[in-house]
Amino acid sequence: MTAPAPVLALTLGDPAGIGPEITAATLAEFAGSDDHHGIAVGDRVALDRAVQALGLDVEVRTVTGWDTPSAGAGVIDVLDTGVLGDRPVEWGAVDERAGRAAVTAIEVATRAALEQQVAGIVTGPINKEAVWAAGSEHLGHTEMLGELTGVTKQDTMFVVRNDEHGGHHLRVFFATRHMSLRKALDAITVETQVESIRRAHRALQVFGVDEPRLATAAINPHGGENGAFGDEEIEILRPAVEQVNAAGMSVSGPIPADSVFHHGLIGRYDGVLSQYHDQGHIAAKTYDFDGTISVTVGLPILRTSVDHGTAFDIAGSGQADHGTMRSAYLAAVEYAPFVAGIRAEYLPG
Repeated sequence: MTAPAPVLALTLGDPAGIGPEITAATLAEFAGSDDHHGIAVGDRVALDRAVQALGLDVEVRTVTGWDTPSAGAGVIDVLDTGVLGDRPVEWGAVDERAGRAAVTAIEVATRAALEQQVAGIVTGPINKEAVWAAGSEHLGHTEMLGELTGVTKQDTMFVVRNDEHGGHHLRVFFATRHMSLRKALDAITVETQVESIRRAHRALQVFGVDEPRLATAAINPHGGENGAFGDEEIEILRPAVEQVNAAGMSVSGPIPADSVFHHGLIGRYDGVLSQYHDQGHIAAKTYDFDGTISVTVGLPILRTSVDHGTAFDIAGSGQADHGTMRSAYLAAVEYAPFVAGIRAEYLPG
Protein backbone atom coordinates (compact mmCIF):
# COMPACT_ATOMS: atom_id res chain seq x y z
CA MET A 1 0.00 0.00 0.00
CA THR A 2 1.08 3.56 -0.70
CA ALA A 3 1.90 5.55 2.42
CA PRO A 4 -0.41 8.53 3.02
CA ALA A 5 0.90 11.93 2.00
CA PRO A 6 2.61 13.53 5.01
CA VAL A 7 1.01 16.55 6.64
CA LEU A 8 3.56 19.07 7.91
CA ALA A 9 3.09 21.96 10.31
CA LEU A 10 4.94 25.16 9.33
CA THR A 11 5.23 27.66 12.18
CA LEU A 12 5.18 31.30 11.11
CA GLY A 13 7.95 32.34 13.50
CA ASP A 14 7.98 35.91 14.74
CA PRO A 15 5.08 37.71 12.98
CA ALA A 16 7.11 40.94 12.93
CA GLY A 17 9.80 39.27 10.83
CA ILE A 18 9.98 37.52 7.47
CA GLY A 19 8.68 34.18 8.78
CA PRO A 20 5.09 34.70 7.60
CA GLU A 21 6.29 35.81 4.15
CA ILE A 22 8.62 32.88 3.51
CA THR A 23 5.99 30.47 4.85
CA ALA A 24 3.31 31.93 2.61
CA ALA A 25 5.59 31.76 -0.43
CA THR A 26 6.52 28.15 0.29
CA LEU A 27 2.92 27.03 0.83
CA ALA A 28 1.80 28.88 -2.29
CA GLU A 29 4.45 27.12 -4.37
CA PHE A 30 3.39 23.66 -3.25
CA ALA A 31 -0.36 24.19 -2.82
CA GLY A 32 -2.26 21.26 -4.25
CA SER A 33 0.68 18.82 -4.27
CA ASP A 34 -0.46 15.22 -4.22
CA ASP A 35 2.37 13.83 -2.09
CA HIS A 36 2.49 16.30 0.81
CA HIS A 37 0.35 18.95 2.50
CA GLY A 38 1.72 21.87 4.46
CA ILE A 39 -0.38 23.78 6.99
CA ALA A 40 0.76 27.08 8.48
CA VAL A 41 0.54 27.41 12.26
CA GLY A 42 0.18 30.86 13.74
CA ASP A 43 -1.97 33.94 13.48
CA ARG A 44 -4.07 34.23 10.36
CA VAL A 45 -3.77 38.00 10.50
CA ALA A 46 0.00 37.63 10.10
CA LEU A 47 -0.33 35.22 7.17
CA ASP A 48 -2.91 37.42 5.44
CA ARG A 49 -0.60 40.41 5.76
CA ALA A 50 2.32 38.39 4.35
CA VAL A 51 0.29 37.28 1.34
CA GLN A 52 -0.60 40.91 0.69
CA ALA A 53 3.02 42.06 1.05
CA LEU A 54 4.15 39.46 -1.47
CA GLY A 55 1.29 40.09 -3.86
CA LEU A 56 0.47 36.39 -3.98
CA ASP A 57 -2.60 35.30 -5.91
CA VAL A 58 -3.77 32.75 -3.35
CA GLU A 59 -6.70 32.22 -1.01
CA VAL A 60 -5.95 31.75 2.70
CA ARG A 61 -8.21 29.14 4.30
CA THR A 62 -8.54 28.66 8.05
CA VAL A 63 -8.62 25.01 9.08
CA THR A 64 -9.50 23.58 12.47
CA GLY A 65 -7.89 20.15 12.18
CA TRP A 66 -4.81 18.51 10.73
CA ASP A 67 -6.78 15.97 8.69
CA THR A 68 -8.37 18.63 6.47
CA PRO A 69 -7.65 17.68 2.84
CA SER A 70 -5.82 20.13 0.63
CA ALA A 71 -8.13 22.42 -1.33
CA GLY A 72 -5.78 22.32 -4.31
CA ALA A 73 -3.63 24.84 -6.11
CA GLY A 74 -4.17 28.46 -5.18
CA VAL A 75 -5.28 27.77 -1.60
CA ILE A 76 -3.00 27.78 1.45
CA ASP A 77 -4.14 26.59 4.85
CA VAL A 78 -3.55 28.03 8.29
CA LEU A 79 -4.42 26.72 11.72
CA ASP A 80 -5.11 30.07 13.40
CA THR A 81 -3.74 30.26 16.94
CA GLY A 82 -5.49 33.58 17.51
CA VAL A 83 -2.92 35.24 19.77
CA LEU A 84 -2.90 38.55 17.87
CA GLY A 85 -6.61 38.66 17.13
CA ASP A 86 -7.24 41.22 14.41
CA ARG A 87 -4.33 43.48 15.46
CA PRO A 88 -1.07 42.65 13.67
CA VAL A 89 2.23 43.72 15.21
CA GLU A 90 4.48 46.34 13.68
CA TRP A 91 6.84 45.00 11.03
CA GLY A 92 10.48 44.79 12.10
CA ALA A 93 10.04 45.61 15.79
CA VAL A 94 10.64 43.55 18.93
CA ASP A 95 7.21 43.02 20.47
CA GLU A 96 6.05 40.94 23.42
CA ARG A 97 2.84 40.02 21.55
CA ALA A 98 4.90 38.74 18.64
CA GLY A 99 6.94 36.65 21.07
CA ARG A 100 3.78 35.11 22.54
CA ALA A 101 2.45 34.38 19.07
CA ALA A 102 5.71 32.66 18.05
CA VAL A 103 5.85 30.54 21.21
CA THR A 104 2.19 29.52 20.92
CA ALA A 105 2.67 28.34 17.35
CA ILE A 106 5.67 26.24 18.37
CA GLU A 107 3.70 24.69 21.23
CA VAL A 108 0.71 23.85 19.02
CA ALA A 109 2.83 22.35 16.25
CA THR A 110 5.00 20.35 18.65
CA ARG A 111 1.97 18.92 20.42
CA ALA A 112 0.51 17.87 17.06
CA ALA A 113 3.77 16.11 16.16
CA LEU A 114 3.98 14.36 19.52
CA GLU A 115 0.40 13.16 19.12
CA GLN A 116 1.29 11.98 15.59
CA GLN A 117 -1.28 14.25 13.99
CA VAL A 118 1.41 15.64 11.69
CA ALA A 119 4.53 14.00 10.30
CA GLY A 120 6.79 16.81 11.41
CA ILE A 121 7.26 20.52 11.93
CA VAL A 122 9.10 23.13 9.88
CA THR A 123 9.94 26.19 11.94
CA GLY A 124 10.21 29.80 10.85
CA PRO A 125 12.68 32.21 12.50
CA ILE A 126 11.97 33.66 15.94
CA ASN A 127 13.38 36.68 17.75
CA LYS A 128 14.91 35.80 21.11
CA GLU A 129 14.26 39.23 22.65
CA ALA A 130 10.56 39.00 21.78
CA VAL A 131 10.34 35.47 23.14
CA TRP A 132 12.03 36.54 26.37
CA ALA A 133 9.72 39.56 26.62
CA ALA A 134 6.82 37.10 26.43
CA GLY A 135 8.15 35.34 29.53
CA SER A 136 10.09 32.43 28.04
CA GLU A 137 13.50 31.73 29.54
CA HIS A 138 14.70 29.53 26.68
CA LEU A 139 17.75 30.51 24.67
CA GLY A 140 16.02 29.53 21.46
CA HIS A 141 13.99 27.04 19.47
CA THR A 142 16.05 23.98 20.32
CA GLU A 143 15.87 24.44 24.07
CA MET A 144 12.13 25.13 23.89
CA LEU A 145 11.51 22.01 21.83
CA GLY A 146 13.58 19.97 24.28
CA GLU A 147 11.37 21.01 27.16
CA LEU A 148 8.17 20.43 25.20
CA THR A 149 9.23 16.91 24.24
CA GLY A 150 10.97 15.96 27.49
CA VAL A 151 14.42 15.69 25.88
CA THR A 152 17.56 17.10 27.49
CA LYS A 153 20.13 16.44 24.76
CA GLN A 154 19.71 17.57 21.17
CA ASP A 155 22.14 17.92 18.29
CA THR A 156 22.08 20.07 15.18
CA MET A 157 22.43 18.35 11.81
CA PHE A 158 22.93 20.59 8.80
CA VAL A 159 21.89 19.09 5.49
CA VAL A 160 23.63 20.36 2.35
CA ARG A 161 22.73 18.96 -1.05
CA ASN A 162 25.14 18.83 -3.96
CA ASP A 163 23.08 18.44 -7.13
CA GLU A 164 26.24 18.33 -9.24
CA HIS A 165 27.13 14.98 -7.67
CA GLY A 166 23.88 13.10 -8.05
CA GLY A 167 22.05 15.00 -5.33
CA HIS A 168 24.44 13.74 -2.64
CA HIS A 169 23.47 14.90 0.83
CA LEU A 170 26.20 15.97 3.23
CA ARG A 171 25.18 16.12 6.88
CA VAL A 172 27.25 18.32 9.17
CA PHE A 173 27.24 17.71 12.93
CA PHE A 174 28.76 19.77 15.72
CA ALA A 175 30.85 18.59 18.66
CA THR A 176 30.30 21.98 20.33
CA ARG A 177 27.89 24.77 19.48
CA HIS A 178 27.07 28.04 21.22
CA MET A 179 30.19 28.85 23.21
CA SER A 180 33.35 30.84 22.67
CA LEU A 181 36.07 29.19 20.61
CA ARG A 182 38.35 29.04 23.64
CA LYS A 183 35.68 27.28 25.72
CA ALA A 184 34.79 25.00 22.84
CA LEU A 185 38.36 23.75 22.54
CA ASP A 186 38.49 23.14 26.29
CA ALA A 187 35.25 21.15 26.04
CA ILE A 188 36.65 18.69 23.48
CA THR A 189 38.07 15.63 25.23
CA VAL A 190 38.47 12.03 24.14
CA GLU A 191 35.27 11.18 26.02
CA THR A 192 33.18 14.00 24.57
CA GLN A 193 34.55 13.35 21.08
CA VAL A 194 33.62 9.68 21.26
CA GLU A 195 30.11 10.59 22.40
CA SER A 196 29.72 13.16 19.61
CA ILE A 197 30.87 10.63 17.02
CA ARG A 198 28.48 7.98 18.33
CA ARG A 199 25.49 10.34 18.28
CA ALA A 200 26.30 11.57 14.77
CA HIS A 201 26.82 8.04 13.47
CA ARG A 202 23.52 6.88 14.98
CA ALA A 203 21.68 9.94 13.63
CA LEU A 204 22.82 9.10 10.11
CA GLN A 205 21.31 5.63 10.53
CA VAL A 206 18.04 6.96 11.97
CA PHE A 207 17.74 9.39 9.06
CA GLY A 208 18.15 6.71 6.42
CA VAL A 209 21.87 6.00 5.89
CA ASP A 210 22.27 2.27 6.49
CA GLU A 211 26.07 2.15 6.55
CA PRO A 212 27.25 5.65 7.45
CA ARG A 213 30.62 6.99 6.40
CA LEU A 214 31.48 9.68 8.92
CA ALA A 215 34.55 11.91 8.97
CA THR A 216 35.83 14.07 11.81
CA ALA A 217 37.27 17.51 11.08
CA ALA A 218 40.65 18.42 12.51
CA ILE A 219 41.05 21.46 14.75
CA ASN A 220 44.47 22.78 13.77
CA PRO A 221 45.85 23.87 10.36
CA HIS A 222 46.89 20.90 8.23
CA GLY A 223 45.56 18.62 10.97
CA GLY A 224 48.33 19.79 13.31
CA GLU A 225 51.23 18.57 11.14
CA ASN A 226 52.08 15.80 13.62
CA GLY A 227 52.13 18.19 16.54
CA ALA A 228 53.90 21.12 14.91
CA PHE A 229 50.74 23.25 14.96
CA GLY A 230 48.97 21.75 17.95
CA ASP A 231 48.50 18.36 19.56
CA GLU A 232 44.69 18.03 19.79
CA GLU A 233 44.67 15.68 16.81
CA ILE A 234 47.28 13.42 18.42
CA GLU A 235 45.99 13.48 21.98
CA ILE A 236 42.22 13.73 21.53
CA LEU A 237 40.77 13.33 18.05
CA ARG A 238 42.78 10.40 16.73
CA PRO A 239 42.35 8.26 19.90
CA ALA A 240 38.60 8.91 19.79
CA VAL A 241 38.37 7.80 16.15
CA GLU A 242 40.42 4.69 16.89
CA GLN A 243 38.13 3.85 19.80
CA VAL A 244 34.88 4.04 17.78
CA ASN A 245 36.38 2.17 14.84
CA ALA A 246 37.38 -0.61 17.20
CA ALA A 247 33.71 -0.77 18.16
CA GLY A 248 32.72 -1.40 14.53
CA MET A 249 31.95 2.05 13.11
CA SER A 250 33.34 3.47 9.88
CA VAL A 251 34.86 6.81 10.86
CA SER A 252 37.72 8.67 9.18
CA GLY A 253 39.89 11.40 10.57
CA PRO A 254 40.82 13.73 11.85
CA ILE A 255 40.98 15.28 8.38
CA PRO A 256 42.10 18.89 7.81
CA ALA A 257 39.08 21.17 7.90
CA ASP A 258 40.04 22.95 4.69
CA SER A 259 39.36 19.78 2.70
CA VAL A 260 37.06 17.47 4.66
CA PHE A 261 33.84 19.35 3.82
CA HIS A 262 34.70 19.31 0.12
CA HIS A 263 35.30 15.55 0.29
CA GLY A 264 31.92 15.16 1.96
CA LEU A 265 30.15 17.25 -0.65
CA ILE A 266 31.46 15.14 -3.52
CA GLY A 267 30.26 11.95 -1.85
CA ARG A 268 33.25 10.51 -0.04
CA TYR A 269 31.45 10.86 3.31
CA ASP A 270 27.83 10.95 4.41
CA GLY A 271 28.56 13.18 7.37
CA VAL A 272 31.26 15.38 8.86
CA LEU A 273 31.66 16.14 12.55
CA SER A 274 32.61 19.80 12.90
CA GLN A 275 34.54 20.55 16.08
CA TYR A 276 33.11 24.02 16.73
CA HIS A 277 30.23 26.20 15.60
CA ASP A 278 31.76 28.35 12.88
CA GLN A 279 33.89 25.59 11.40
CA GLY A 280 30.83 23.81 10.05
CA HIS A 281 28.59 26.85 9.60
CA ILE A 282 31.06 28.69 7.37
CA ALA A 283 31.67 25.64 5.19
CA ALA A 284 27.99 24.84 4.67
CA LYS A 285 26.70 28.37 4.22
CA THR A 286 29.48 29.43 1.89
CA TYR A 287 28.64 26.54 -0.39
CA ASP A 288 24.85 27.05 -0.31
CA PHE A 289 23.45 29.65 2.07
CA ASP A 290 19.81 29.30 0.95
CA GLY A 291 19.91 25.54 0.57
CA THR A 292 21.50 24.68 3.91
CA ILE A 293 18.85 23.61 6.40
CA SER A 294 18.91 22.50 10.00
CA VAL A 295 17.47 19.30 11.45
CA THR A 296 17.24 18.89 15.21
CA VAL A 297 18.46 15.43 16.13
CA GLY A 298 17.51 13.87 19.45
CA LEU A 299 13.88 14.99 19.49
CA PRO A 300 11.16 12.31 19.24
CA ILE A 301 9.62 14.37 16.43
CA LEU A 302 10.84 15.45 13.00
CA ARG A 303 11.85 19.10 13.04
CA THR A 304 13.54 20.97 10.21
CA SER A 305 14.23 24.67 10.19
CA VAL A 306 15.56 27.62 8.28
CA ASP A 307 18.99 28.63 9.46
CA HIS A 308 18.64 32.38 9.40
CA GLY A 309 17.02 35.06 11.50
CA THR A 310 13.93 37.23 11.32
CA ALA A 311 15.48 39.85 9.00
CA PHE A 312 13.57 42.71 10.60
CA ASP A 313 15.21 45.16 8.20
CA ILE A 314 13.30 43.81 5.18
CA ALA A 315 10.21 42.36 6.89
CA GLY A 316 7.02 43.36 5.12
CA SER A 317 8.80 44.60 2.01
CA GLY A 318 8.18 41.47 -0.04
CA GLN A 319 11.93 41.10 -0.63
CA ALA A 320 12.47 37.99 1.53
CA ASP A 321 13.81 34.97 -0.32
CA HIS A 322 11.92 31.83 0.72
CA GLY A 323 14.65 29.49 -0.57
CA THR A 324 15.73 28.23 2.85
CA MET A 325 12.15 27.66 4.05
CA ARG A 326 11.47 25.87 0.78
CA SER A 327 14.51 23.64 1.36
CA ALA A 328 13.52 22.99 4.98
CA TYR A 329 10.02 22.02 3.88
CA LEU A 330 11.25 19.65 1.19
CA ALA A 331 13.72 18.11 3.65
CA ALA A 332 10.82 17.41 6.02
CA VAL A 333 8.93 15.77 3.17
CA GLU A 334 11.99 13.65 2.39
CA TYR A 335 12.55 12.63 6.03
CA ALA A 336 8.86 11.96 6.78
CA PRO A 337 9.20 8.20 6.06
CA PHE A 338 11.68 7.95 8.96
CA VAL A 339 9.37 9.48 11.58
CA ALA A 340 8.54 6.14 13.21
CA GLY A 341 12.24 5.39 13.64
CA ILE A 342 12.92 8.88 14.96
CA ARG A 343 10.17 8.48 17.53
CA ALA A 344 11.34 5.01 18.56
CA GLU A 345 14.95 6.17 18.93
CA TYR A 346 14.46 9.41 20.83
CA LEU A 347 11.15 9.24 22.72
CA PRO A 348 11.99 9.52 26.44
CA GLY A 349 11.29 6.47 28.53
